[in-house]
Amino acid sequence: MFVWTSLAHVVLPLGHIGFSQIPNEPQVTSTLQSSIGSKPGLYFFPWMDPNDPNAMKVQEEKLKTQPSGLLMYNPAGAAGMTPKMLVAEFVKEAVTALIAAFLLAQAMLAGYFARAGFVTLIGLAAALTTNVSYLIWYGFPTNYTLAYGFTDFFGYVVAGLVIAAILRPKMT
Repeated sequence: MFVWTSLAHVVLPLGHIGFSQIPNEPQVTSTLQSSIGSKPGLYFFPWMDPNDPNAMKVQEEKLKTQPSGLLMYNPAGAAGMTPKMLVAEFVKEAVTALIAAFLLAQAMLAGYFARAGFVTLIGLAAALTTNVSYLIWYGFPTNYTLAYGFTDFFGYVVAGLVIAAILRPKMT
C-alpha cells in the first residue's frame, strides 16, 4: 500500500488533482498571517456556532452573501515533507493492511480471487467513507475526490493481491 501511494503521489499526477493555486497568493497569505497568526488549525467559514439554536438559519443567511470554505492553516515555519511524516504514513497503511488481513482471516474464503476481492471491497468502503463525505459536506472538487478515492481503493487492491497470496485458508 505504501509503495502504491508513494507512486500515486510522486510519479503519477493523482496527488495533485483537484488542487488550485490561490489567486493573489501573497496578499491572501499575508491577510491570513495577520488574521490567524501562529495558531495552526482547521478553519470552517462562515463560522456556525454549535451552541446557537439558530445557527443553521444564521449560516444560511451568511451563505447568501459570503463565501464559504474549509481552510487548513499552518503558520510560517512549518516543515515540508519530513521522514516523520513518511514513517507515520507507512505505519498507518501497515495498520490498515493488518486490519484487512485480520478480517480476511475471519472470513475463511478459499479462492485466491475471493480473498483478494474481499480486501478490495474493504478498500472500496474505506475510499468511499471519507472521500465522498468531503465532496458532499465540504464541496471538495469532484476530480480530487475521484483521484484520492482511486488512490485509496487501488492501495487495497494491491494489498489484497499480496495478502491473499500470503494468507491462505487452513485445510481441515
